[in-house]
Amino acid sequence: MQEALEFYIDGQWRQSQSDARLEVTNPSTEEAYAVIALGGGADTNAAVAAANAAFDGWSQTSKEERLALLEKLLDIYGRRAGEMGETISKEMGAPIDWAKGAQAGSGFGHIKNFIKTLKEFEFDRLLNDNSPNDRILYEAVGVCALITPWNWPINQVTLKVIAALAAGCTIILKPSEIAPMSALIFAEMIDEAGFPKGVFNLVNGDGMGVGTQLTSHPDVDMVSFTGSTRAGKLISKSAADTVKRVHLEL
Repeated sequence: MQEALEFYIDGQWRQSQSDARLEVTNPSTEEAYAVIALGGGADTNAAVAAANAAFDGWSQTSKEERLALLEKLLDIYGRRAGEMGETISKEMGAPIDWAKGAQAGSGFGHIKNFIKTLKEFEFDRLLNDNSPNDRILYEAVGVCALITPWNWPINQVTLKVIAALAAGCTIILKPSEIAPMSALIFAEMIDEAGFPKGVFNLVNGDGMGVGTQLTSHPDVDMVSFTGSTRAGKLISKSAADTVKRVHLEL
């Protein structure tokens, strides 16, 4: 059985500080084929601290620097797209041709389209022709907790992560604990592309554990969640005390 007991935190793979484990089951066979660690508070805190420390530097990078890294990531993703499709097929039980085509292909397409959008996006704009000294400045929100679902896993990961990276935000990704393997491969791609340490972090865990810790953490500035309405309500309540920005797709 495949073991995936490490998280990607502060630019390196780290053994989970929690003893909790979860088997990953292939729905098409109903057989477990991998085991992951479920993170705890120490793992979450380490990931948030890394993202918080990296934010000032990453948010001040130029558009050209971010584009160069995203283009490297696109090349790496294209090279490993077949592997990504095979992984998605296992973790969510999708037919292999669909997983390699539509599923893995969606991640490649999103990265490519965000690169195109970033090239055309101006972060510093003139307010209007009548106000030559007034400008609109688009700034990164801050540390973002991104929580993604089991269905269309890499589709949701790339939609959230690439947009946040392009904007200058730093990230803690919590993929679905029942379909986490494609996100781990994505983290390997991020590492190979050479993003600065702390800019992207991944911690596996369930909603009651890592999910709740992230949505209530005082050093997380924004939460983006795709999933059930029930969980979305709980996230909104959890985030309220620290007045986070919350984006829900329910």
